[in-house]
Amino acid sequence: MMSKLYPIGIQNFESLRNDGYMYVDKTALIYKLVKTGRYYFLSRPRRFGKSLLISTLEAYFQGKKELFEGLAMEQLEKDWTKHPILHLDLNARKYDSEEALLQELNKHLEDWEQEYDSPYSDRAPEERFYRVIRKAFEKTGQQVVILVDEYDKPMLQAIGNDALQEAYRNTLKAFYGVMKSMDGYIKFALLTGVTKFGKVSVFSDLNNLRDISMRSQFVDICGISEQELHDNLEVELHELADARGMTYEGVCSKLKEYYDGYHFAPGSIGIYNPFSILNTFASMEFDSYWFETGTPTYLVELLKKHRYNLERIMHEETSADVLNSIDSASTNPIPVIYQSGYLTIKGYDERFGIYSLGFPNREVEEGFVKFLLPFYANTDAVESSFEIQKFVREIESGDYDSFFHRLQSFFSDTPYELIRDLELHYQNVLFIVFKLVGFYVKAEYHTSAGRIDLVLQTDKFIYVMEFKLDGTAEEALLQIEEKQYARPFEHDSRQLFKIGVNFSAETRNIEKWVVE
Repeated sequence: MMSKLYPIGIQNFESLRNDGYMYVDKTALIYKLVKTGRYYFLSRPRRFGKSLLISTLEAYFQGKKELFEGLAMEQLEKDWTKHPILHLDLNARKYDSEEALLQELNKHLEDWEQEYDSPYSDRAPEERFYRVIRKAFEKTGQQVVILVDEYDKPMLQAIGNDALQEAYRNTLKAFYGVMKSMDGYIKFALLTGVTKFGKVSVFSDLNNLRDISMRSQFVDICGISEQELHDNLEVELHELADARGMTYEGVCSKLKEYYDGYHFAPGSIGIYNPFSILNTFASMEFDSYWFETGTPTYLVELLKKHRYNLERIMHEETSADVLNSIDSASTNPIPVIYQSGYLTIKGYDERFGIYSLGFPNREVEEGFVKFLLPFYANTDAVESSFEIQKFVREIESGDYDSFFHRLQSFFSDTPYELIRDLELHYQNVLFIVFKLVGFYVKAEYHTSAGRIDLVLQTDKFIYVMEFKLDGTAEEALLQIEEKQYARPFEHDSRQLFKIGVNFSAETRNIEKWVVE
């Protein structure tokens, strides 16, 4: 019997508390946030609880003490002063024209102007914002709280459209910049989003923001920690184990493998994706919940635009300057992918200030690679999962000829624009295929200039493969012998296949394979 109401899709704190939904208490951290600073910025992946955080802050600054009964905040806060709140939510709109952003800002400004008697609706958005802040302060006698949810939604939707990017940047830069000159009128401000557009972008006039995205003391202000999982869902962990026919230890291990692993600061605790965790307990099933809500295609467009070698994504290294900020032209795909939640911090070299990145968990790794497949290979999104299933079955049954014929179909009709990067294209397709196959069989994959070596292992078979570009399949097979790739398996009882494969630049496909 399900013992809790899980707030899936519920982002309003007041509704959540009044209707008896489960709430993981973040109010001690929220209290720390509001008492130790004034201007904040927080980036977190989508579906990670940013909107609920904003809503919780809104209820707190509205003085709604009754909503915090039984939470840490009830004991911490003594004053419960009510402040005027300007809550700007940019999430619920499609931004495909310059007017779209202006209309959204105008919608909020009109509401605020009516509430605080600010008769300046004929001015530019940034001047109207300035006047509203002053009028709200004058009318209530209290400093203003400014909460911005998904501040970067217009910028993200305009990636690839330089003219629209510039228009949005200029509008938002002036609008957000108003806050810097109004210290005396502002009590608190928090801007949240998926990414941080920095440098000469929207924050250049608002350089007094404290970015807590990678600060260790606030890593768990969104999401669910290991401790919070057990504090809030211990009974349900046992129920999930019973429902899935698993042990308690097995369920905890699988939850960790699939949904944990987000690290937002060097050496910090791992954070579970809250959306996936809540859905798992609500349905009593493991699934790719975060990916079912949609992955933005601009990520793939960035990878392809910058001719990114996908194998690098497994062991990417970068600096804090890169991770903390992307420019509006998005000249580097990695910070966008990191800030969007598809990569996380795996290690940190303090001496050189270098971060090692990787996929946070199985859900993200498998979902992201599966999402990439139709953009690189000759298959569609619906068929790709079935194709991988067939690959795995062919490998498990020893049917290598069917396997390579299927692989050939993935390379057929290679788009003309990829011909100039043919080696990268064939390496990327093979990486995606073998990465997906590797979720079901044991796989080791390595690349170097013009060649790939690969080992696949199943219960009955071992495949040692060498791929060459514009060589011969026989040369590839000889390389297996010369490099002694099969030596670790000489005394293995499983059947061993050594396979040399050649990829032809002329046909843009696998030309031949030979097996020993």
